[in-house]
Amino acid sequence: MNRKIKLIWDFRGPDALETSKHHTKHLKEFAAIEGLSYHDVGTKQLSSAVAYAFVIVDEKDMMTYRDALKPHRGEIA
Repeated sequence: MNRKIKLIWDFRGPDALETSKHHTKHLKEFAAIEGLSYHDVGTKQLSSAVAYAFVIVDEKDMMTYRDALKPHRGEIA
Protein backbone atom coordinates (compact mmCIF):
# COMPACT_ATOMS: atom_id res chain seq x y z
CA MET A 1 0.00 0.00 0.00
CA ASN A 2 1.35 3.40 -0.98
CA ARG A 3 0.83 6.06 1.68
CA LYS A 4 0.02 9.66 0.84
CA ILE A 5 2.21 12.35 2.36
CA LYS A 6 1.15 15.96 2.90
CA LEU A 7 4.10 18.37 2.57
CA ILE A 8 3.48 21.77 4.16
CA TRP A 9 4.94 25.28 3.83
CA ASP A 10 3.96 27.72 6.60
CA PHE A 11 3.45 31.44 6.05
CA ARG A 12 2.89 34.13 8.68
CA GLY A 13 1.92 37.78 8.59
CA PRO A 14 -0.89 39.89 7.18
CA ASP A 15 -0.37 38.47 3.66
CA ALA A 16 0.00 34.83 4.74
CA LEU A 17 -3.05 33.56 2.84
CA GLU A 18 -2.16 35.35 -0.39
CA THR A 19 1.44 34.17 -0.13
CA SER A 20 0.33 30.57 0.39
CA LYS A 21 -2.03 30.79 -2.60
CA HIS A 22 0.85 32.08 -4.74
CA HIS A 23 3.09 29.26 -3.50
CA THR A 24 0.61 26.67 -4.82
CA LYS A 25 1.27 27.95 -8.34
CA HIS A 26 4.95 27.11 -7.90
CA LEU A 27 4.12 23.66 -6.53
CA LYS A 28 2.01 22.90 -9.61
CA GLU A 29 4.70 24.28 -11.95
CA PHE A 30 7.36 22.13 -10.29
CA ALA A 31 5.25 18.99 -10.68
CA ALA A 32 4.62 19.77 -14.36
CA ILE A 33 8.28 20.49 -15.14
CA GLU A 34 9.50 17.37 -13.32
CA GLY A 35 6.71 15.15 -14.66
CA LEU A 36 5.54 14.30 -11.13
CA SER A 37 2.03 13.54 -10.01
CA TYR A 38 0.19 14.78 -6.94
CA HIS A 39 -3.21 14.19 -5.40
CA ASP A 40 -4.01 17.70 -4.23
CA VAL A 41 -2.48 21.14 -3.92
CA GLY A 42 -4.07 23.82 -1.79
CA THR A 43 -4.00 26.24 1.09
CA LYS A 44 -5.47 26.45 4.54
CA GLN A 45 -5.89 29.55 6.66
CA LEU A 46 -5.38 28.92 10.37
CA SER A 47 -5.90 32.52 11.53
CA SER A 48 -5.80 36.02 10.08
CA ALA A 49 -2.00 35.91 10.22
CA VAL A 50 -1.18 32.22 9.66
CA ALA A 51 -1.75 30.09 6.58
CA TYR A 52 -0.05 27.24 4.80
CA ALA A 53 0.32 25.78 1.34
CA PHE A 54 0.40 22.03 0.86
CA VAL A 55 0.83 19.29 -1.69
CA ILE A 56 -0.29 15.69 -1.16
CA VAL A 57 1.94 13.18 -2.93
CA ASP A 58 2.55 9.45 -2.98
CA GLU A 59 5.24 8.35 -0.55
CA LYS A 60 7.42 7.20 -3.46
CA ASP A 61 7.59 10.81 -4.75
CA MET A 62 7.97 12.49 -1.37
CA MET A 63 11.77 12.64 -1.34
CA THR A 64 11.91 14.31 -4.76
CA TYR A 65 9.54 17.06 -3.61
CA ARG A 66 11.20 17.33 -0.19
CA ASP A 67 14.77 17.58 -1.44
CA ALA A 68 13.97 20.15 -4.12
CA LEU A 69 11.37 22.30 -2.37
CA LYS A 70 12.33 22.11 1.33
CA PRO A 71 8.89 21.98 3.03
CA HIS A 72 8.68 23.16 6.62
CA ARG A 73 6.95 19.98 7.75
CA GLY A 74 5.07 16.92 6.59
CA GLU A 75 2.47 14.44 7.77
CA ILE A 76 0.76 11.30 6.62
CA ALA A 77 -2.36 12.37 4.72
